[in-house]
Amino acid sequence: MFLGKVIGSVWATQKEEGMDNLKLMIVQPLDFRERESGQTVIAADRIGAGVGEKVIVSRGSPARILFSGKQVPVDAMIVGIVDSFELGLDPDEG
Repeated sequence: MFLGKVIGSVWATQKEEGMDNLKLMIVQPLDFRERESGQTVIAADRIGAGVGEKVIVSRGSPARILFSGKQVPVDAMIVGIVDSFELGLDPDEG
């Protein structure tokens, strides 16, 4: 899983079977100091994340498990909207 920020959305009128009613969002991975960290990904969203929100994204097989055994071509899934988080380190360290 990784922390990210939703920076946009993708509209696709034609999608593979099983992807009906899935909203697709563009997510920028973040480190825990909220700096960009890695390439953007397109993530499926069933929980209603919006542009500007911080989210938790699951990738690979764990993301597909959420579809109850259906074969869905999804590599990344938004699984949580982050309200806040706390680090045990001084943000200026490391």
